Amino acid sequence: MLTVGYIGNGKSTNRYHLPFALNHDHVKVKTIYARNLDKTEWDRVPDVQYTSDLDVLMNDDEIQLVVVCTHPESHFDYAKTALDHGKNVLVEKPFMLDKKQAEDIFQYAKERNLIVECFQNRRYDSNFLTTQKVIESGKLGELLEVEMHYDYYRPEIPNNTNHFSKYNSYLYGHASHTLDQAISYYGKPERVHYDVRQLLGEGRMNDYFDLDLYYGTLKVSIKSSFFRLKPRPCAIVYGKKGVFVKETEDRQEEHLKLFHLPKGHPDFGIDLPQHYGTLTYMDDEGVYHEEKVVSEKGDYTRVYDALYQAIVHDKEKVVKDEETLAVMEILEKGIEACR
Repeated sequence: MLTVGYIGNGKSTNRYHLPFALNHDHVKVKTIYARNLDKTEWDRVPDVQYTSDLDVLMNDDEIQLVVVCTHPESHFDYAKTALDHGKNVLVEKPFMLDKKQAEDIFQYAKERNLIVECFQNRRYDSNFLTTQKVIESGKLGELLEVEMHYDYYRPEIPNNTNHFSKYNSYLYGHASHTLDQAISYYGKPERVHYDVRQLLGEGRMNDYFDLDLYYGTLKVSIKSSFFRLKPRPCAIVYGKKGVFVKETEDRQEEHLKLFHLPKGHPDFGIDLPQHYGTLTYMDDEGVYHEEKVVSEKGDYTRVYDALYQAIVHDKEKVVKDEETLAVMEILEKGIEACR
């Protein structure tokens, strides 16, 4: 059994962590800490201890994993405190404020023979897993270009934000998802081209990014905007023999917002036929094919399964330190390019 405590009682903890931790047979959620437990819209989970005293969580010898779900500025200090108390740590995205902090906290954990890891649940998005399946089928041939889009139409957010924040930027908050996907699958790029903007002008929030990651002849583009009334396909993959287009995103978040939770619902997050991507290619005999690809099942519970294996059974970490460092380096350079 892996016993877990949370720092933070907001949307991150309640929407993106608890439904999946509570869906794992070998994970026990014991304690949730927040400085002000009354300032929350979320119902309390039965049989979970809630506390406004951080020492209650830190001094509990039963808790093996502390999950940090707070603002990025506090990630390093909370992670270090948990490590000081002999706890393994899972930290929400963006992992740290910069690459230096990330290097320091990884070294600090290694010195104590503990795990600290970034919460990269988007590795288990349906569209990302499905794209991998298509690539590995070989039907696209040699890869030439990949586009990964993460679009919104939420103009009220940038319109109502009258300052620039480096660490709470759109790049830090959202590129951390798709950047990790790219680096986990394609590796660290040889070089990166940055186009990171403030569409409403200087001194306003960062509300757009377009990052091009180069791997020899392969280019992986990661793009996002707050002003896309009609979103671009979430994934397009071009190869020498064909193209795969996945229009719609993973549905786990859609279902979470409707409080349709994974536990006891086998249809949770499952794509319907209208969500399937389209694979178009020429085979080795020159015959044209166009077919729908049944989506892989996305499952954020796999984050906790991997941590259970690493902490309880001493298996290798799934999210490697060098991958997280590569993400932090690109985020740091990208937001400076915006300034």
